[in-house]
Amino acid sequence: QVRLVESGGGQVQAGGTPRLSCVASGLDSTRACITWFRQTPGKEREGVALIANYDDYTYYADSVKGRFAISQDNPEKTVYLLMGSLQPEDTAIYYCAASLYRSCPRVNFMSSSYTYWGQGTQVTVSS
Repeated sequence: QVRLVESGGGQVQAGGTPRLSCVASGLDSTRACITWFRQTPGKEREGVALIANYDDYTYYADSVKGRFAISQDNPEKTVYLLMGSLQPEDTAIYYCAASLYRSCPRVNFMSSSYTYWGQGTQVTVSS
């Protein structure tokens, strides 16, 4: 059973650089796309950053490109999202999700392709 647990959210100042963590248990050697999504009330869920756990392929939303960086520590089964130059509009609940056995460039940010989701971690950016 795959389980994803996020941590690292909280209140941050604009311009801050917090790091979110997603611990993914149960994947073992399964090929997976691990993606950070975010959602705010009244808005659609938005894909933020993706990483393939089998070859380090990464993909970013235009809104965070150059500011956020996704990385992984495979022995620790953890995916990180380093957030930089934070703005109030980055305020959201950030979710970690996993899509198994698929090509990550094809999966992209299609939320329907993701089977496993974490519980989310709130990030609130104050100006």
